[in-house]
Amino acid sequence: MAIRKIDELNIKDKRVFVRVDFNVPIEQGRVTEPHRIDSALPTIRLVLSSAKKVIIASHLGRPGGKKSAEWSLAPVRDYVEQALATPVTLAPDCIGAEVEALVREPHPKIILLENLRFHKEEEKNDLDFSRALASLADVYVNDAFGAAHRAHASTAGMASFFHEKAAGLLLFKELEYLGRILSSPERPFITILGGAKVSDKIGILQTLLSKVDALLIGGGMAYTFLKARGAGVGKSLVEEERLTLALEIAAQAEARGIPFLLPVDHVVADTAKKNPSTVEGDIPPDFLGLDIGPKTADQFSTEIRKARMALWNGPLGMFEVNEFSRGTISIAKTLAESRAISIVAGGDTVAAITKAGVEEKITHLSTGGGATLEFLEGRKLPGIQALET
Repeated sequence: MAIRKIDELNIKDKRVFVRVDFNVPIEQGRVTEPHRIDSALPTIRLVLSSAKKVIIASHLGRPGGKKSAEWSLAPVRDYVEQALATPVTLAPDCIGAEVEALVREPHPKIILLENLRFHKEEEKNDLDFSRALASLADVYVNDAFGAAHRAHASTAGMASFFHEKAAGLLLFKELEYLGRILSSPERPFITILGGAKVSDKIGILQTLLSKVDALLIGGGMAYTFLKARGAGVGKSLVEEERLTLALEIAAQAEARGIPFLLPVDHVVADTAKKNPSTVEGDIPPDFLGLDIGPKTADQFSTEIRKARMALWNGPLGMFEVNEFSRGTISIAKTLAESRAISIVAGGDTVAAITKAGVEEKITHLSTGGGATLEFLEGRKLPGIQALET
């Protein structure tokens, strides 16, 4: 891909539009999980060092094309202002006469546009909306990997109006690490997959079967594979319509000689998610699996310690509840202490890494969820294609 990196552009004394992904959790007017913001700050600081004006843009939530105080980026502005230790002005909108006037003034130097999705034209990739956004700046930088799989005005449409455009530091870093998985992973290369559903991971499973040296499956999706093999899974989450596919994927792994590890023991609870206990083998009829057990964690850890590169997407249990977090946290710590180049993707998985307190020991915490999966499935991402020159 012929994509320029931000440091290849001349941004001195120019107005620079930086599309970021600040779609972060907010509670009671405060950002509660700032990983995506923190990850984009190096790009913002770089632009700030020489640009005349920094125009930051993001979406937040799903306001349905209408202005709403609930989905205002005001809490994000507060966080960014504190992180940068410099004033950040929140624009009253993302387009329009007031915004254009604000951009033309010598001060403020940093403007955060209001939520892009307050306009339905953003998600429709509307041409006039794209043009209006583009008119605010001289240079376009996309650092929003988490939104790169969306063909929206701010991620795709507006890029066509710029000659000077590039990937930000974060976006380029994402492409470097995830690109290595597809092109030349370090060996042995293992993948840990969790989360609720097999259907969410079909594409990545099929792509990575030709690349991995071992697959470790946990979380809710494991119970579809276990039931397909005839195991008793009690009331655990199962995608009945995916049982045949689960057998096919497991058979493909076996045919390639790839270790395909499923849980051998489970932390279970009743349907009210009370009375936790650990069981081996079949899960009793009135219980459901909510975490991998200690023997499974040991088996997974053995494979992780062999690895030179590891990808992890999807928690291995209901980690947000302490009684069902031990398996996920155990694997997080093992991965952090391993010799592997470690790439962790997905908001829940990054949250689990943070809960385990090992985020500083992970090689790369991806900011993409759906974007990461689609990239690793080999799909073209509109936000990336728009940067190609």
